[in-house]
This record gives sequence, C-alpha cells and structure tokens, in this order.
Amino acid sequence: MRYEVVLFDLYGTLIDIRTDEQATKPWQELWEFLDATGAHYDDAAHLKASFDQLNAVNVQEARKGAEHPDWVEPDVLPVFQRLYAAGGSMASPQLAAKAAWVFRKASTSKFGLYPGALEMLGKLREAGIRTVLASNAQACYTRPEIEVTGLNKALDRIVISSEEGMRKPSPKFFLRALEYEYTTPDRALMVGNEERCDIQGAASAGIDGVYLHTAISRQDDPEICEQAVLSLNGADYDALTAFVLGE
Repeated sequence: MRYEVVLFDLYGTLIDIRTDEQATKPWQELWEFLDATGAHYDDAAHLKASFDQLNAVNVQEARKGAEHPDWVEPDVLPVFQRLYAAGGSMASPQLAAKAAWVFRKASTSKFGLYPGALEMLGKLREAGIRTVLASNAQACYTRPEIEVTGLNKALDRIVISSEEGMRKPSPKFFLRALEYEYTTPDRALMVGNEERCDIQGAASAGIDGVYLHTAISRQDDPEICEQAVLSLNGADYDALTAFVLGE
C-alpha cells in the first residue's frame, strides 16, 4: 500500500454538523450559565459584545507579526476565562471549558457522524494504516465532540489547530502532523471536504488529497477537485477505503 498515514478533516468529512454562533440561543444559555457561576452581565447582548471585543483582542495578539496571519489559530478558551474576569469573577480552565461547551451545544442544530465513519476508520487501522485527525477547530468545542462520537478511540492521533497555534492550509500544519507520526509526505494522504484548506493545503506540503464534496463543503467549492487524486460525491467511505487499500 502506498500510504501509511491518512489524515482526516473533521467537520464535513467525518462529522455532519450545523452551527450558528450568531443566533440568540447560544448567547442566552451562556449568559445564564455565567450568571449562575459568578460572572454577571446585564443581558445576553451585553455578554456577546464583551465576548466579541475580547475575542478580537485575542486574535490580534496571536497574529501580531505573523507572516501569514490567516494561518494562525488562537485558542478561544482564554476568551471564556476573560469573560469571567470581565464579569467580576475568576474561572479555572475547567470552568471556562464548561462554559465553552454550554455555548457550543446551544449553537449546534445538527450533529452526528456520517454513516460508516467508524467502520471505515476501523478497516484502515486493521490494514495497518494510521488514522490521524487534522482539523481546523477549537479544542474546547471539538475534544468533547470527538469523545461523544467515539472518534477518540477510532483515531490514532488528534491534531487540532487551536492546540498547534496554526491552521490549514498552512503546509506547516500538515507537516507537523506528519512529524508526530514519523512519516513523510509521500507516504501520507489527506481526506477533506474543502478544496483550499484540505486539498490545496495538503498539496503545498507534498501530500496527496482525497476530496469529499459534502453538503457543508464551501458553496464556491467544485463538485470535482482537479488537484485531488480522487474526488467523491459525499462521504463515500467504501470508495475511499477501496482507494486507500488498493482494491
């Protein structure tokens, strides 16, 4: 087999999800949680305004002086901690993580694995191929979701942009994931549903890509990605498995 490591995007590749962080519900539920745990704001709108301001500063600080600012991924968890401080309280990272999870759940209207995801990962691992998550995501949201779905047990390694401080399509992000696996780009494959971040980003690091055009691929992404070694309509794991195993 050509590949010894397969990198997977998460949302739109393994997990089907819909979120709306601008809706009223997540801010209302976060406001109620913070109020009950010691941080007080006048209302949910005031809370959102404070979050947006603190988050903007967090992003600015993280990206200052970066060659590619858009490739820097600041961790949002400190923003939740600062929300407590601005609301007249102090919070441990654990309490801040609980607040972040309250917000994430309230902002999510659809969530679940694509059918056959765990089975596909199992087949690849049985064939001796290491499966690695390579996701642009916030760990305080994503780590609990990975555990809920069972992906934490189905993957050999989890690489999340907010924990690495960088994001796709940076080639450094892909190469970092391969460094953890002690392998080289010619022995790795990236599977994802976004042309620029997943396929073109991987190609910039010398990694082949399989493109899954799913319902939550970017609207301006094509149905077929010419740069990918394989393009599939939706989360076609049977075709993906056959390709990777050379069947």
